This record gives sequence, structure tokens and C-alpha cells, in this order.
Amino acid sequence: MGKRHTDIIKKYMLGTSTREEFEKATSLLEEPLKNHELKPILHDLWNEDTTDQVEVPDHGGFSGILNELHKKIKRDLINQKRQNSRRLLINISRVAAILIIGIVMGVIIQKFQNNAPVYYTSMAPKGSVSQMLLPDSTMVFLNSDSEIRYSMTGVDGNREVFLKGEAWFQVTKNEKKPFVVHTDFYDVNVLGTEFNVKAYPEENHATTTLEKGSVKISSQRFKIKSNSTLKPGEQMVYDKEKRAFIKKQVDTEVYTSWRENKLIFIDIRLEELIRMVERKYGVDIIVEDKSILDFHYDGTIKDETITELMSILQATLPIHVEIENQKIIITKMK
Repeated sequence: MGKRHTDIIKKYMLGTSTREEFEKATSLLEEPLKNHELKPILHDLWNEDTTDQVEVPDHGGFSGILNELHKKIKRDLINQKRQNSRRLLINISRVAAILIIGIVMGVIIQKFQNNAPVYYTSMAPKGSVSQMLLPDSTMVFLNSDSEIRYSMTGVDGNREVFLKGEAWFQVTKNEKKPFVVHTDFYDVNVLGTEFNVKAYPEENHATTTLEKGSVKISSQRFKIKSNSTLKPGEQMVYDKEKRAFIKKQVDTEVYTSWRENKLIFIDIRLEELIRMVERKYGVDIIVEDKSILDFHYDGTIKDETITELMSILQATLPIHVEIENQKIIITKMK
């Protein structure tokens, strides 16, 4: 493998590829276990300019390098998260990581048998939004504190994505290979469309919002009484406490604007607003009086810093905000 391929892979790992270079790198890495010539290249690029070099055991082969690379990247993401917390008083709201999917996002290889599907994983830490292009040219935006695991040749040969958190999808149409997004509560089945799925484990609602095309919601665990096929402008909400699905008309921009580093709130409870702010800015917020969580708020966040946002909330709600030891403390006005 020549210098040109080495440069292409390096740009791919750094997220600086042109579209042509990106497609070439995707082709080279599509079946990494078959491209044994990638091993020395990845090893050199991994150790380049680093002090925490890791020697991969020979018996681990190429999978060993990929697994060790994945561990290193997870450490980097943890360090990035810590750095975001230390920069609390800086303009954290402008942090928006554009992370190109592939080796740089980490690889999890599940190869229990020769014909088993190969899954890759990608994550966006708190305080960042990542953008990625899957091998089939499907575009994905991953919201803060979210993770996907995907395969282009999953069970039954389908394109599969397992989601924890929130993601927006622009799926490339392929009638021969359906695209399925799995959450803990339901699946989103699609051929080609644009939609948003929000399924954070700690939240009471899981929602799918359709912008273009058509999707079908299915669940093996829970019965869907209403029509499970969505049209543009419709949203399916699953209430975890009531174990019920609700379909309704919505303004899709409210639920997809986070892709542009913007959040729109309409009569939102402060409890939910705080969770969204913690993810967006990568901060910890402590509420001393829990009755505050029932307050409601309307507004839009785009370019405000965390300190500017806290000042706005303090001016519009009966609350007092203090920043102590890199934490935000909210109390009720007396």
C-alpha cells in the first residue's frame, strides 16, 4: 500500500478528507480484517506524536490493533470531557465537534463466527455534536451524550443502527437493504428519509420525529394501538411510565434544531431544560429546591455562553444561580 493510501487514511482519521478521499478511505476500511496491509499504517499513525504508546500482542493480530485503538480513543474522549468541565466559564456553547465516522471514532469488532455481522460504534460526549457519513452515504448527526452501534450488513443483511441518546438521520434509499434504527423500546424502519430519534435511557419519553419520507414504528415488547406509519410533520412518542404510544403533529424544527447548535423550547419543564443544557454545555447543574423543576420556560438557545444563558434564566424565572467549584447551583428566589 503506497504513500497515497497512507495519506488518505491519515486524513480520514483526522477528519480532513475531501469527499473523494473520504470515499476512498471508506472503501479501504470497509472490510478492515481483509486489508492486512493497513496494520503497519494504523500502528504508525496511532503512535505518531503520542507518549502513551501501546504494544499490541502479536496474537491479537489486526483485531488487536483496532481494539487497542478503540481503548485509546475512549480515553481521549474522557479527557476531552474533563477539559470541557474545566473550561466552564469559557464559551463552551460554541463547542461542536465534527467527527468523521471510521477508525477515529473507535471500532468494536464482534467476530464470533466467520459470517457474523461486524458492528462499529461511535459516540458524542457531553458538550459536543458529531456529524458522520456512514459507508452507504447515510448522513448522521449525533447529539451530546449519545452513542450508536451500526452495521451495513446486520441481521438478515439489513442496515442496522442501535441508538442510545439522540440522532438525526438522512438515510440513503436502498430498497434491497432496509435501514432499521433500534432503541430500547421500539424500532424505526425506513428505506430513505429524514427523521430524528430521541431515546435517552434516563428520560421518560422516547420520540421519533419525521421531516421527509415515511417511517414505520414497530415494537416486539409493546403493542402500538395507533397507526404506526408516520408522515412528514408527525411524531411518535412512547411514554415509558404509561407504556403507551402517542402520535401527533409537531413543528419539526423544534426537535431537530440541535443539529445547528440551537435549542428551541416551548413550554418546557425546567427539569427537562436542565438535562438538555447539561448535555449541550458539558456541565453539572445542582437544583437544591426540587419544586423549581416544575417551572416552565419558552425560549431559544444558539450562541449564548453558559454564563449568558444562566443570566437569562435568572432574569425570567424566580431562581438564583451561582457558580461554585466548576458547578452551577440553582436555588429558588425567596
